Amino acid sequence: MRDNQSIAALLDQLLDKNIAFAAWFNPRESKLGLVVGNASDVKIYNRFDLLNGEAGFVFAPFSITSESPVVLLRPKFYTDDFSDSDRLNVEAFVPFQQENHPGKCNPISREDYLQLIEKTVTDIREGALSKVIISRQIPFVRTDASLGNTFLQLQEKTPNAFTYLVNLPYAGIWMGATPEVLVKSAGERFETVSLAGTQIRKYDGEEYYWSTKDIEEQAFVSRYMLDVFFNFDIHQYKTTGPETLESGKVAHLKTSFFFPKEKVENQLGNFVAELHPTPAVCGLPKDLAHQYIHENELYQRKYYTGYLGPWRLDGQVSLFVNLRCMEITSDEYILYAGGGITARSVPEKEWDETNQKAKTLLSVINPENQ
Repeated sequence: MRDNQSIAALLDQLLDKNIAFAAWFNPRESKLGLVVGNASDVKIYNRFDLLNGEAGFVFAPFSITSESPVVLLRPKFYTDDFSDSDRLNVEAFVPFQQENHPGKCNPISREDYLQLIEKTVTDIREGALSKVIISRQIPFVRTDASLGNTFLQLQEKTPNAFTYLVNLPYAGIWMGATPEVLVKSAGERFETVSLAGTQIRKYDGEEYYWSTKDIEEQAFVSRYMLDVFFNFDIHQYKTTGPETLESGKVAHLKTSFFFPKEKVENQLGNFVAELHPTPAVCGLPKDLAHQYIHENELYQRKYYTGYLGPWRLDGQVSLFVNLRCMEITSDEYILYAGGGITARSVPEKEWDETNQKAKTLLSVINPENQ
């Protein structure tokens, strides 16, 4: 049986000693995965495709910069079902020195966000963009609460999500609960997911109805997946969905794609490099959307809307898009939330959507306001 109190204490000790680690729960599983390493076990890359042939826990940014590279933690210690903290001697690990100090949060006001969304809708209607994701930072004062306990509470509230806590060079401390698969092993197949569209979760068994805007937004992502498949000579695949996926305080439209491992087994790093960032976190056309985000978002996303997870640990791959996440500095929780903007978007509804997405994390860091 899992001893939550001992696990929380261990994670807090790793944070206090500034040891590189990644802890996670896979969706619908209660087993804790844990990778811990020395400073020398952390590898830094400036290209996504350089992950070919590597193994460890990967933490990749939305866009690679000198301050936000791809981070891979090779396992000095690894288990996919951690339950006994006595097996891990924290004092035996060498801590890392943080190369970068996290920048201050740059929140945007409601009025300025609404103006930005209105501008974005106009630009989409008048230009070549079909969709672009616009996001914002939401800061809260950090309390002295145990991050280990907060992480375990988050997993209890989001059992359908990939829930994680990491402490890594360049990145620092991040925590999140993301529902979106990027690439995942599934027997002799790989799975990737098209996820888009958001509404408030229903708890009374009421049926979900999806708007034209949501259906269109999700279809953009699915079409993009098929373009990537074509580039890798993947012509036979199986799909399930679209279907509703509930995660935390919200629900999304989801389509899963399954295809043979043999198509990308030896070039998985290249496949991920082309897949990321998907239209669900960037937009379409991808290059134009990426440039639009760079020019109009007033902060650096860093590892928000990047990807993370076990990479060829025991031969398995389980990468998720870094949504519903927060960066944790010495004095702040910095939450990240965004939405897909199309020609049909309504600015006020987009603001409300970011607030709804933030509620999953708020429920564990600021429960009295929920």
